[in-house]
Amino acid sequence: MEHSRHTAEAAHRIAAHHPALNPEAAYILGLLHDIGRRDGIHGMRHVVDGYNFLIGEGHSDAARICLTHSYPLPYADSGSGKWDGTQEEFKFVQAYLDEIEYTPYDRLIQLCDALALPSGPVLMEKRLVDVVLRYGLNQYTLEKWRAFFAIQREFNEAIGQSIYSVLPGIVETTFGLTISPS
Repeated sequence: MEHSRHTAEAAHRIAAHHPALNPEAAYILGLLHDIGRRDGIHGMRHVVDGYNFLIGEGHSDAARICLTHSYPLPYADSGSGKWDGTQEEFKFVQAYLDEIEYTPYDRLIQLCDALALPSGPVLMEKRLVDVVLRYGLNQYTLEKWRAFFAIQREFNEAIGQSIYSVLPGIVETTFGLTISPS
């Protein structure tokens, strides 16, 4: 839950500086991106679980984010964890990714998911290494990392500054520093 809260806060802060994004919508999408984990810890199946739950609730935009947030590359087998859903669900994810073009909200939540640890926002490199240490490498890891950095450059340009400049506490969280009041 803390990871989703920090994803949402980062999305809100970045969207507040973006000319085409609504910060409140970005916040809600960030909060809901991992709702597929509400029944417990699952691997990549959580993207389908979240999608199905939110479609059932009538929230197609948020459901979309549940599917797209784990895929800066549009390949269902590029996810960070092993696929633990059915083969039909895997085919659904790939067909869905094949049929869409990513929106700025898709990209924003992909970016913010790659910036948020449960302890707060961190440099993207730290989060990417954290994910690889937990789930391992696959054939897409380097290409996926390049895609995340391209998204970061895209948002830096769109907001006219480094995304890190709008994320408070990033130095402390990244480096595990505790700053005591003077």
